[in-house]
Amino acid sequence: MKLSDIKNILPNLENVVFQLENGAFVPEHFHVTEIGTTNKKFIDCGGVIRDESAVNFQLWNANDFEHRLKPGKLLNIIKLSEEKLNIEDFEIEVEYQNETIGRYDLKFNGTHFILKNKTTACLAQEACGVPASKEKIALTELYKSESNSCSPNSGCC
Repeated sequence: MKLSDIKNILPNLENVVFQLENGAFVPEHFHVTEIGTTNKKFIDCGGVIRDESAVNFQLWNANDFEHRLKPGKLLNIIKLSEEKLNIEDFEIEVEYQNETIGRYDLKFNGTHFILKNKTTACLAQEACGVPASKEKIALTELYKSESNSCSPNSGCC
């Protein structure tokens, strides 16, 4: 989800709700403690230099059980960060501490925001020497034609 997407969704919500992919909800008294950009410049295992940028939201739970972040307030925080930090319309990445600090992609299911688990991948698979996964087939499928097959009790094996 890009920053422009969340800005279009927020005015239509009564509450801001985040849910983890496993079904657990971020406690409703969370705070958005940071909005900014993260930039990652790196070289992949194939030697290609890459640059990635994302808008970063940090969610934090405090013992402030009366706190409820409303959509308008979050929209104002986003607008302020755009003005002061010149934030562009990048994909959103959310930081949230569960057992450790996790970084999540953000989706919307029509009622609330889903923190989608991120995964790693090799960006240069042709260069890093990991073989492509092979299609798995049953041995019985190998010899479908009659000329290459041997029936049980036929005496050919």
